[in-house]
Amino acid sequence: MSVHALNNKSKQRAWLMPACLLTGIFLLNFLGRIILAPLLPAIEQDLQISHTYSGSLFLSMSFGYFFSLLGSGYVASCITHRQTLLLSAYMVGFVLAATSMGTRLWHLQADFLFLGLAAGIYLPSGIATLTSLAGPGHWGRALSIHELAPNLSFLIAPLLTESLMLVISWRGVLLTLGAGSILMGLVYTRIGSGGDFLGQRPDLKSLCDLSRKGAFWGIMVLFGLGVGSTFGVYTMLPVFLVEVEGLNRSAANLFVGFSRVSTLFSVLAAGWAADHFGPKRTMGIVLCITGVLTACLGICHGRWNLFVVFLQPMTAVCFFPCAFAAMSSIVGTEMRNIIVSLTIPFSFLIGAGLLPAIIGFMGDLGLFSQAFLFIGVLIALGGISALYLFKEKKA
Repeated sequence: MSVHALNNKSKQRAWLMPACLLTGIFLLNFLGRIILAPLLPAIEQDLQISHTYSGSLFLSMSFGYFFSLLGSGYVASCITHRQTLLLSAYMVGFVLAATSMGTRLWHLQADFLFLGLAAGIYLPSGIATLTSLAGPGHWGRALSIHELAPNLSFLIAPLLTESLMLVISWRGVLLTLGAGSILMGLVYTRIGSGGDFLGQRPDLKSLCDLSRKGAFWGIMVLFGLGVGSTFGVYTMLPVFLVEVEGLNRSAANLFVGFSRVSTLFSVLAAGWAADHFGPKRTMGIVLCITGVLTACLGICHGRWNLFVVFLQPMTAVCFFPCAFAAMSSIVGTEMRNIIVSLTIPFSFLIGAGLLPAIIGFMGDLGLFSQAFLFIGVLIALGGISALYLFKEKKA
């Protein structure tokens, strides 16, 4: 092989190291937000708070994440994408450290609000940095590496919690994650590359044009249900298994953690299905199946319920490849980044904030099982509506 060919090959792979480092930052970013779920039983016991109040912590974080994502374009337009993602890594670390010292509910609510604000500015700048480093022919591989972070987080969070809580309290777990996020920021500052350019602010005319599309509001609601079927169910599942199924905290977290192993493979199958059967049809089928399985969490008991705990996330994560493809069909190429930046914050507010709060509230009324049944029916109805969503594109 010639020297020229070797140089070209090394250039093509130049994005690999930054992609791995960005994935590390995203992993700590996502872990910092979902670690509350496996810690929730310990926090409730320590602070003597109800399920309703503990569910409000997710709502506070979702509000912060919502406004942060909406404003991320303005932040990146004032400083570079590199500085924005590093700012997020450091802020997440410091906020998690502050949260570990919380002794009152209002303190934790404020901390999780700031955690959402700190975490939300990362994703647009992280994606912009990664796609600027990798050529278009490598985007799929680069983004697939980056997207390992959320699925790995769902798997790691319960297992990490139980391992660390053998020797430290829930406060120590948050402090450890905070230190990890700061360390990843320092590593990227030292050896990471890319992102040395300013972001673009959202255009008011484009936002107005998008808001007039009915399918935009429809996909936003469906995304909220999709996030609720993954993030929302995940956040309240450990408490549900402890209170309703009678598991101890360690067993509940282990079951929830191991149930996420299959998602690393099923999400790849969902991308293949979307390409072969169409994103709209696949998205609708996935939501219907996920809704039924979520409802079964409230209907089944004992061993059958634990079986459903393993099945539900396997189908739930299949929603996102299909949904992103369907979302892209609503608008042209120049508008796709804008629709993503608007849809994600609203969907997280619904799925990761409102739905866990509803589950927690119903749990306090002794209706934990009925809460999962209710959420499952909503998700299934969303799946049915997805089959009729994009009719205007056929005209």
